[in-house]
Amino acid sequence: MTIAVDFDGTIVRHRYPDIGEEIPFAVQTLKMLQQDRHRLILWTVREGKLLDDAVEWCRQRGLEFYAINRDFPEEDITKNEHFSRKLKVDMWIDDRNVGGLPDWGTIYRIIHDHKTYEQILSDHDDDEAYSYRPKRRWWQIFG
Repeated sequence: MTIAVDFDGTIVRHRYPDIGEEIPFAVQTLKMLQQDRHRLILWTVREGKLLDDAVEWCRQRGLEFYAINRDFPEEDITKNEHFSRKLKVDMWIDDRNVGGLPDWGTIYRIIHDHKTYEQILSDHDDDEAYSYRPKRRWWQIFG
């Protein structure tokens, strides 16, 4: 699967044009997705030095992207007069999603387990209902 990933607000907290602190487990999860053979494309509004800084920040943490702001590394966006900036990807990970950005553990489960967000929430509700069920006391067993 090819996945586009935003930078500011998704991998790091919003501090644009600075780079904010990492959102917990973002880099670790993205590296796990790469180990699962997914192609990651960094898709960000950053350009020039700001983009270079973001790419280097990721690289220092062992995160290399398949492509940056394009569908594939060799794509030359300057030579195509009819270029569309819309990426051809299977999924987007972005803090601007309707409902916001789920935690990175949930994102991994959605992708790795092929579940919808609703299924993940339903699984969580079932777990909570089971784990918080009041325990019966000995005197309630015979009553």
